[in-house]
Amino acid sequence: MRSFGAAILALLAWSGAAHAADECPRKDALGTSRVLTVDPASYPRVGTKSFPDTLPLQDHEVVLTFDDGPWPSTDRKILAALAHECVRATFFMIGKPASEHPELVRQIAALGHTIGHHTWTHHNLKYMKPDDAIGEIDKGIAAVQTALHGRATTTPSTPFFRFPYFEMSPETLANLEKRGIAVFGADLWASDWNKMTPQEELKLLTGRLNAAGKGIILLHDPKTQTAAMLPAFLRYLRDHNYRIVHIVPPGSKTVSDQTH
Repeated sequence: MRSFGAAILALLAWSGAAHAADECPRKDALGTSRVLTVDPASYPRVGTKSFPDTLPLQDHEVVLTFDDGPWPSTDRKILAALAHECVRATFFMIGKPASEHPELVRQIAALGHTIGHHTWTHHNLKYMKPDDAIGEIDKGIAAVQTALHGRATTTPSTPFFRFPYFEMSPETLANLEKRGIAVFGADLWASDWNKMTPQEELKLLTGRLNAAGKGIILLHDPKTQTAAMLPAFLRYLRDHNYRIVHIVPPGSKTVSDQTH
């Protein structure tokens, strides 16, 4: 807990400074290379595992995303690993655990990470009636907004959404696009929903990343093996000249060096 607290304090101090890697308190840290503003009007659906298009990333640039939190026991380790390397990520949160751990939701946001949405209870929306599916989406958004800002609203402050299981219907896709909410797939993942050791997960993920060369990476923050694997993966990214891109919505207070 002492190392966690020190790492968090370091990142909080860094949050008030510039976002380039050379501004990180640890000069040998991976850092966050740049901030990319993602406008849903220009990028309504991204991630080649689900859609034809993805974010405009350069070779060796990656976006780290985590699904299914907040989850206190593992998020402490994940946040410490990210803070140690001065890296910012995006957390697609489920509404129910967000309502149970609002202080953790606020802490993750205060550390500079982006908070996206991932329904209320992680139901497979493809097999629900459209109105019920939209209700599941909206209940999740409202819960996360309440945790963040103390007010329930179905208009998200960060209009980023990811479907559970990447399963969706034309009706729900059309609804989100009409509301200006970007839908995120992924370009690669560690398959961490399968049981494996942290070492096995690291080997699998780095192999896929080297084949892809760049992309939006999907991980799951409640997974113990992922929390254990993350420090080694961040070191791998640093040692192999990969660069972290942090995504934010239009109008974010975070200063971005490129807008799309």
